[in-house]
Amino acid sequence: MKIKYFQDTDTLHIEFRSLEVAETKDLDENTILDFDKKGNICGITIEHASDRTDIPKFSYEQITA
Repeated sequence: MKIKYFQDTDTLHIEFRSLEVAETKDLDENTILDFDKKGNICGITIEHASDRTDIPKFSYEQITA
């Protein structure tokens, strides 16, 4: 998984899997979903990310079973 924030365009991109994107769909005017050839989501792009997410407060935690 890769998370990239482009401050100059205020765009957040989350790549769940490093797979070739076969299809891209607009969820709404500021959210784009990328799908692989099997129809699985492999990425999401969020425009105007600072207004729609808590970018400065990002944290990651892995919980073991």
